[in-house]
Order: sequence, then structure tokens, then C-alpha cells
Amino acid sequence: MQIRKGIEYHSLYEYLGHPAGPKLGEKVNKASIKTKQKYVTQHVEQGDFKGEVFCYTKEFLNEYFHVKQQINKYPEPETEEDLPF
Repeated sequence: MQIRKGIEYHSLYEYLGHPAGPKLGEKVNKASIKTKQKYVTQHVEQGDFKGEVFCYTKEFLNEYFHVKQQINKYPEPETEEDLPF
């Protein structure tokens, strides 16, 4: 966790409690850019990973994962056979 100008920033690892992986990291980063969210970077040396990671505000991460959870709650049918009517 980093605090800059009184704002708390968390990496995905810190927020989720486990490695997020590059695919999820890219999705979160694209969402942050699209919604013009503030982020910072931090250097990490964790196991086999060494490099810069993005850190986002807790409010943004809460919103991102809440919205994602709501979308997954009612997934789109993949075929017409999956429709309930």
C-alpha cells in the first residue's frame, strides 16, 4: 500500500490477497484509463516477479470488482439454447 497526498493506493496483489495475473491486470488498467482514475506505480520483487506494478485507489478497486461481480451474477447467454424462454 502507498499513501500519496492522503490517498491510499493498492496493487492488485495487495487488494485481492493473491497474484492477479497479466490478463486481469490489463483489464483493470484499461478500466482505470477509460474512467480517468488516478494510479501510481511501485517496484515489486515478489517471488519470480520483479518489476513495476500499477496501484489504484481502494475506491476504484471496490467499484471495479463490485461491478464485475454484478455482471457475472447475470451472465449473458452464450447461445439461444441458454435463453430461459
